[in-house]
Amino acid sequence: MATTNIWQQFRALIPEGVRVVATITANNGNGTSQAELRDGSMITAKGESVSAGEKVFIQDGEIKGTAPSLALYEVEV
Repeated sequence: MATTNIWQQFRALIPEGVRVVATITANNGNGTSQAELRDGSMITAKGESVSAGEKVFIQDGEIKGTAPSLALYEVEV
């Protein structure tokens, strides 16, 4: 049965979980990879499909795919 609640319909459009962009620093050989976030912190993510030095999307601790290498600009307002 489809819901008529507009808030529930809106929430269904938003993907669940947190997505971050990171740079792979090493593949661990056990199904995980080391990744460096933009703030310099290191995390371990599931997956080894991307080689070291490439940017990736990580969602809920799992590598979802490669990310484009775009320039990062910080503006203070």
